[in-house]
Amino acid sequence: MPADAEQQRVDLALMQAVATGDKLAIAQLYDRFGSLVYRMAVQALPAREEAEDAVQEIFVRLWRTSSRYDPTRAALVTWVMLISRRFLVDRLRRSKNALRGASLDEKLILTDTGPASHSAARDHGAMGINAETRERFGALMKKVDQLPELQRTVIVRAYLNGQTLRQIGEELNTPLGTVKSALSRALTRLREREMTEGMTT
Repeated sequence: MPADAEQQRVDLALMQAVATGDKLAIAQLYDRFGSLVYRMAVQALPAREEAEDAVQEIFVRLWRTSSRYDPTRAALVTWVMLISRRFLVDRLRRSKNALRGASLDEKLILTDTGPASHSAARDHGAMGINAETRERFGALMKKVDQLPELQRTVIVRAYLNGQTLRQIGEELNTPLGTVKSALSRALTRLREREMTEGMTT
């Protein structure tokens, strides 16, 4: 059995066991991904205590959604990161805290899929939330709001909601190629506006 197929089999068996409430399987899931989820929470939330609480809630959500895991659609690390990102975005919205003011390119690190995204998330340093980063994020979102509707929707869903381009295409009933093109054009427009503003300041 190829290595990838074997890993899919192992991951599916693990999540099926988690779905039944198997304590050993849940402990194994935490051992594999606890540090990754904690790093994501620390980067996103303003207080370490909030991050610790978020980790526990994320693993509860992973347990509740474990029966829906499909290894043919996403690697387990990608699934865990997606669930974690969605939870953290919801948490920030509920608490009305500003999202971390990273640039779109920095956020791209956490929207990639596959093994590289795991190491990127591990190595990506935390960024504090302060007035400057909130201001930068606010300015960025103003530029995003000025994009055409499809481009704006793809940017928000991909970078803030943590959705894959395939998921976006399915939900919008739009071909994947069209979604990819919209994302590319949106990023190009945003970079061009950044360059233009840099030349005029």
